Amino acid sequence: MIKSRLTRDIMAMRVAKELVNKSYVNLGIGIPTLVSDFVSSPRSIIFQSENGLLNYGPLANHLNPDVDLVNAGGQFLENVPGMSFFSSDEAFAMIRGGHIDVSVMGAMQVSEKGDLANWMLPKRGVGNIGGAMDLAVGAKQVIVAMEHTDKENNPKLVTTCSFPLTGKDCVHLVITDLAVIEVTSRGLLVKELAPDWTLQDVQDLTEPCLIPSADLKPLEL
Repeated sequence: MIKSRLTRDIMAMRVAKELVNKSYVNLGIGIPTLVSDFVSSPRSIIFQSENGLLNYGPLANHLNPDVDLVNAGGQFLENVPGMSFFSSDEAFAMIRGGHIDVSVMGAMQVSEKGDLANWMLPKRGVGNIGGAMDLAVGAKQVIVAMEHTDKENNPKLVTTCSFPLTGKDCVHLVITDLAVIEVTSRGLLVKELAPDWTLQDVQDLTEPCLIPSADLKPLEL
């Protein structure tokens, strides 16, 4: 029987649950950009983008968006009260100055030590580092949101990254379409599992050995 994996929206919702009120959060390209759609009131999360936006809202859902108002992935955003605009160098000054509480990024590989590879696929020979390196080392916490395996069903949680690194020992939490996993000094600690998936099911699709949390439970939203 083929078991269902979590959708990208569900993964984004689970990431949103991790965000603390009044925190400054940068959302990377891909699944992370969806997170701004799932921050519920009265919590206030201040989203920042390296292209010069602060305190932006959800993705635009109407036919005539402001074409100049985009996130890191080029998606149109809603214009919300309190939003501010500034230059990219000021945005990077925030990141490099340690003023971002959480960076949510996608990944091609994450190692059991929290090393991150998310900017190049060697077999394609192309990639764009963008602001990923700055965010990997500048943010106080790094959350990775990604599919658990690649298109060939190879593990993306690996013992050692074989792709070019974005940052070393920088990932704190990984949320995949199968599990919520914390990176600890002991290894990868599984905290939650997707419905109908067992720890062994997830282990079979993971290279390093997984450690079950003492209170391992089904994914909660």
